Amino acid sequence: MRKLLAFLILVLLVFSAWLVFAFLVPAGPRQQTFVEFKTGSSARRIATELKDAGIIRSRTAFLLLHLMKHGSLKAGEYAFSHPDNLRDVYGRIVRGDIYTRVLVVPEGYNMFDIAAEVERLGIDSQQNFLEQARTQTAIIRDLDPQAPTLEGYLFPDTYRVSRKEKSPDVVAAMVKRFHQEARAIGLTGDVHRIVTMASIVEKETAQPDERPLVAGVFYNRLAQHMPLDTDPSVVYAALLNGRYRGSIYASDLQFTSPYNTYRNAGLPPGPISNPGQASLLAAMHPSQTDYLYFVSDNQGHHRFSRTLEEHNRNVAEYRRASGAGAR
Repeated sequence: MRKLLAFLILVLLVFSAWLVFAFLVPAGPRQQTFVEFKTGSSARRIATELKDAGIIRSRTAFLLLHLMKHGSLKAGEYAFSHPDNLRDVYGRIVRGDIYTRVLVVPEGYNMFDIAAEVERLGIDSQQNFLEQARTQTAIIRDLDPQAPTLEGYLFPDTYRVSRKEKSPDVVAAMVKRFHQEARAIGLTGDVHRIVTMASIVEKETAQPDERPLVAGVFYNRLAQHMPLDTDPSVVYAALLNGRYRGSIYASDLQFTSPYNTYRNAGLPPGPISNPGQASLLAAMHPSQTDYLYFVSDNQGHHRFSRTLEEHNRNVAEYRRASGAGAR
């Protein structure tokens, strides 16, 4: 009996040491390794795939920990780049800490800005993203049958993109978010006109309280058949033609393009950026004002005026303060 008891104690000590070693001592790769668990994968299957990939030492230890914890294991692709202990590996799978690239699209980004970020993150090439943005207009046709591209409908937000997702998936997710936002704010009527106006407002001011005023100015100019004379449209025309050099030059103001609102009355053929909620609401509900002009005040806001004379005085003051030109 003493020998049996001693043997049992020895077994218990060995088992306890094994548990401590299996649960707490880090294991796994020293370079990034991806493991994907399909939807519906059992705990046994997950444990086997982790063991085969060298992420954990023991399949049995993983299953024992799962029996103790009763966690819900989440499907998806996981990236392991350094040794971890078993509890940390298990915790990541319970939390669903799957591998994604975080694509942040600020308000006012155009499709060229987004394409550059998509390429920087290694999701896809700029060329592929732009091709999707230019050709997949069918996914917004329910709201805007006139949309020349998906510009304006790639809704600004933070997107988590898996390793297998490419430009078509990203574009679809962004347009889906636009549809959700459109429903939330009650966007109806001439969506093409509203989104195009919102895209200009978004580029003209970063001040939320000014956006309805800016929209009101542009609607007033449209009503009086005045050119919008908005610099962001000139920049966009240059981008479309591969001639933008980081600043607006006199030749850009004279450049022949339907997006050049110095040469063409009315709105451009489509949006020039991707507006956020505030600019969409401003374009839907502009301020009722008799302002026709505005210019920067050099402090992040604008000065609004009703007459050309008043506007010219504001422009002169702006130039004196900044040493720069103005519209």
